[in-house]
Formats: sequence, C-alpha cells, structure tokens
Amino acid sequence: MIRYRIMDPTGNITILVETPVEEASQPVIAEKLMALEKDAEQAGFLSAADDCDIALRMAGGEFCGNAAMSSAVLCALKRGTENGVFFVRVSGSEKPVRAEVARLPGGSYRGTVEMPRPRSIGMTEFPGHGKFPVVHFDGISHAVIEQPMKREEAEKLIRAWGGTQRQSAFGMIFLDPSYTKLTPLVYVPGADTLFWENSCASGTAAAGAYLAAKRGCAVDLAFEEPGGLLQIQASPSGSLLLTGTVTERACKTVRRADL
Repeated sequence: MIRYRIMDPTGNITILVETPVEEASQPVIAEKLMALEKDAEQAGFLSAADDCDIALRMAGGEFCGNAAMSSAVLCALKRGTENGVFFVRVSGSEKPVRAEVARLPGGSYRGTVEMPRPRSIGMTEFPGHGKFPVVHFDGISHAVIEQPMKREEAEKLIRAWGGTQRQSAFGMIFLDPSYTKLTPLVYVPGADTLFWENSCASGTAAAGAYLAAKRGCAVDLAFEEPGGLLQIQASPSGSLLLTGTVTERACKTVRRADL
C-alpha cells in the first residue's frame, strides 16, 4: 500500500507520499498519483532524516518551498502541536530549510519558510523574445517577466529553455505592472510536468530577490496569485522569508498494484 497526504499550500495542491518509494520509481508513481488526484500540481516523497525533522524529495528532484512548508505542517499535525519550528531537507537545496508554522482558526496553518538564497541573478537571452532577468537557485531557475505573453507561447518558450539548460526545474514568473499580482508557470523536465500553478513559493521568492536587487533595498511584498496570497520579504543580500498558508485536504492509501 502507498499512503499519501494531499496538502493545499495556497492552492498549489501537493501530494506528499509517506510510504518509502525507491528513487528510480518516484517519477512514475508521482505521475500515476497525480492522474488519480486531478487537482494535484506536484508530488514529493517523504523519508526520515538524521540531521533534521523530515526529508523531502520532489518527483523531479527539484526544490519546492510550498512542499517544504507542507512537510513542516505535516510534522506539526503528527506531533499534535499548534505551532513549532521544523527543519526540512529538500531536494534541490544544499542545506535543510527552516520552517515555522502556527495553527489558524479553522485548522489551517500559517507557515514561514527561510528560502534558499539565489545562486545568481542575471539577464538571459530568450531567442525571439529578448532578454529577461533570471534568478537561479540550486534546484530551480525562474525568469521574471514583466510583459504579457500568450499562454501557448510561454509554454513553448519554457520547454525550449528547459531543453538547453542543466537544471531540475524552470519557472516563468509573470508580474503585473503594479507588482501586486503574480502568475507562475513551472516546467520540470525530470517528471515531464508543465503547470500554470495556483501559487509558486520559489517563484515568489525569485520575484522578491529580483526586485530587491533591482531597487537596492529590502522589499516586503504580498503577491496575489491564482490560489491566494503569498508574502515575500527579500533583501539585496539575498535573504528570503516566504509566508503562506497550508491546509491538509486528505490522507489516502492506494495499492501499488492499482496504480
């Protein structure tokens, strides 16, 4: 049997698999679970860790802040605690990330995650579209785009970009002129998934890092994303604090033979 949780971090529906699954089989199991759970945008696999509270490997080996926050909330739920600080080892991050969670009225949790610092921020040429700023993290790179683009055009462009780079995942973050709305598109080559996500933690962090570097001062921004609000505090030095909400939707089991 495979036991998994369905978590809702600001609409970015995430499957967290609790049953041990060998790494080579994770992309296939993730694909089949996501076929069962039509709202799911990503899947990760949990395991015990000696140096932190829990370990998380995303199906494509990418980094995911929303899944890290969800894993911390799951730790709190299992321990029956209203609040706490948890350290999560996540694929795509060299060090465990710190996540602080607190229960809200109604059963959801508010979470704040110390996101990994960007490896670099620079301009990248996108053939036929000009140059866009790109924020590179260890497990994912995000292009920050401040101009409109058709959905089909964006999907074609991100696949072409992902096919020429060595990185676990790629994002295109579309910002409106007021810097209050953000629309994320994420492509994970290893899992062959492409989603216009309801929210994206690393994409929100990338937008904050880019704007802090551009303005040369700390920023504290709340972005309205399709699934709700994510807040990012970013400094020009690279520190990033992301805040959002997480709700557990369900806990399920399925026979591996039925997948």
